[in-house]
Amino acid sequence: MAEDHAKIGVKYCLQPWIVEEMRDSIATYQRMAANWNQIGKVMKESGIQFGYHNHNFEFATVEGKIPYFDVMLVELDKDLVTMELDMFWTTKAGHNPVDLFNKYPGRFQLFHLKDAYTNEAPFYDVIKTDIAPVGEGIINFREIIAAKEIAGMKYMIVEQDESRDNTIFEDIEKSIVNLTTKILV
Repeated sequence: MAEDHAKIGVKYCLQPWIVEEMRDSIATYQRMAANWNQIGKVMKESGIQFGYHNHNFEFATVEGKIPYFDVMLVELDKDLVTMELDMFWTTKAGHNPVDLFNKYPGRFQLFHLKDAYTNEAPFYDVIKTDIAPVGEGIINFREIIAAKEIAGMKYMIVEQDESRDNTIFEDIEKSIVNLTTKILV
């Protein structure tokens, strides 16, 4: 897979999800981290950066630990596995992305931008009905993007995987307009 990705010029290959049955123990997360370090090494040898895209469940407590902090950011080799931080899911789990950048500098090459309409207590179910276009919700993207050097950010990705009003393409356009006229200026 790494060779095929390299042939078409891919720069990144990401693990986008962990199936629910693999989230029930710290030992499972530790095995995943060890496997992902091996995958990261193979990808790096082919000139590709391997990474992981979070959701909110990685921040839920498992056996008294928080997998994202106690396993992933500790056991994943920062030179082999980067993090694509999803600002929506991180916020929904009750964390400020900038705090993560400051605590784990240089670990977040990819910023996954999507906003949230509401700010409520942290929750860990995968519910997408609150996804807003970037700049239309409660997430402070100016603050996040201002910390891009600390984070190690190289790319920003705008995603609108759900739309409250069933207007996904219009919402993507709103995100781009808001980024270029309000946030990045």
